[in-house]
Amino acid sequence: MLCIAILVGLGIWQVERREWKLDLIARVEQRIHAPELAVPGPSEWSRVSPQTHEYLRVRLSGSYLNDRETFAQAVTALGGGFWVMTPFRTDEGFIVLVNRGFVPFDRKAPATRQADLVEGTTTVTGLLRISEPGGGFLRENDPANDRWYSRDVAAIAAARGLSDVAPFFVDADAITGDSWPRGGLTVVSFRNSHLVYALTWFGLAAMLSAALGFVLLRGRQSVADRKR
Repeated sequence: MLCIAILVGLGIWQVERREWKLDLIARVEQRIHAPELAVPGPSEWSRVSPQTHEYLRVRLSGSYLNDRETFAQAVTALGGGFWVMTPFRTDEGFIVLVNRGFVPFDRKAPATRQADLVEGTTTVTGLLRISEPGGGFLRENDPANDRWYSRDVAAIAAARGLSDVAPFFVDADAITGDSWPRGGLTVVSFRNSHLVYALTWFGLAAMLSAALGFVLLRGRQSVADRKR
């Protein structure tokens, strides 16, 4: 009976996960196609959360601090390499980390993409993303050795000596042309197999229940036969 209860519990959990995933998909789909909003300023930072802000289309004006780039390891549709995380000082004075996009290993050095460094005042549009503290799968960020496996805003800001930094980052949109870094690679499609998993768990629970019922029935029949 305990096994059946566990299987049913796992099925219910997958149903709940499916509802969460459907809500996420609908929320992301709505936000990525909505008009751009001004990037949240310091007075709004305490209210920024995945539920209310992640994947919102935003715009910000200011200038890049190109000498303080940080490279976070990445695997994308273009292969392995790095996300180029560049501090962006806004016209209002605060800083937002901007993920300018992906570069392959041989384009990590700024000298290999000097022509693509954006100098002076510019406007960036993209998707607001929530910080990724700690590191990646089985790998912790190592600020002391400048090794980054996730886009941890607070840790990167501390390592680069930045202050007044927004607690989120922005994935920049793609720029027309064959330039590096390559923006616009944010994954906005999410696999949703929770219904299949739920049916599997419920099916196993049903089969186990049927098997248990069969055993109990046979046991009762055996007892009845012995009493005759």
